[in-house]
Amino acid sequence: MIDPDLVSLTITLKLAAVTTFILFLIGTPLAWWLARTRHVAGFLVEPLVALPIVLPPTVLGFYLLILFSPNSGFGKAWASLTGSTLAFTFEGLVIGSVIYSLPFYVQPLQVAFSGVKQDLLDAAATLGAGPVDRFINIVAPVCRSGFVVAGTLAFAHTVGEFGIVLMIGGNISGETRVLSIALFDHVETLEYGRAHLMAAGLLVFSFTLLLIVYTLNRWQTGRSSSLGSGS
Repeated sequence: MIDPDLVSLTITLKLAAVTTFILFLIGTPLAWWLARTRHVAGFLVEPLVALPIVLPPTVLGFYLLILFSPNSGFGKAWASLTGSTLAFTFEGLVIGSVIYSLPFYVQPLQVAFSGVKQDLLDAAATLGAGPVDRFINIVAPVCRSGFVVAGTLAFAHTVGEFGIVLMIGGNISGETRVLSIALFDHVETLEYGRAHLMAAGLLVFSFTLLLIVYTLNRWQTGRSSSLGSGS
């Protein structure tokens, strides 16, 4: 029989990987737009994206439960397409995780995009490079560390989620029982040996990811300073 904690680990890593991939697809263009736009809508979208940072997870989880309900338009449409509801499913966890981790992906990437010189993009445009070509060949290489930091923070934040996961996913073994919920279960049942092992693993994992983020930030700052002094 497979250890339930290993199943929870698999679900957690799968959830974090899927969430980070979806954030890459939708968060990258959003971060680019926020970094470059001067439209008044940007002043409304930016705090909306950052809202999960200050909003209690249970509040977001509560409204997602309402959204996932078969009585809502979205929940009814999902049920008619898939034949099942979103609440207490892995798919529901993905949607909640994408929303809750969105600012952790968008904000560092937005900062990186803001540092791209417009003159560089204009020069490439005069040489015939289209918007996609400019982004792939100029913006992406320049902001490589920003992508790594954004992806790392989004992945780590998803791994550590608890409140919203409990609200919309519950504690279904093999489906929605992630590591944070498993750790809570071990503490509740006084299984402190397993709880210590799991907590220590998450602690080392989180510290390692943050070490990567800070190292990249220091490297990027030093690189920018070198380029600035060289000019």
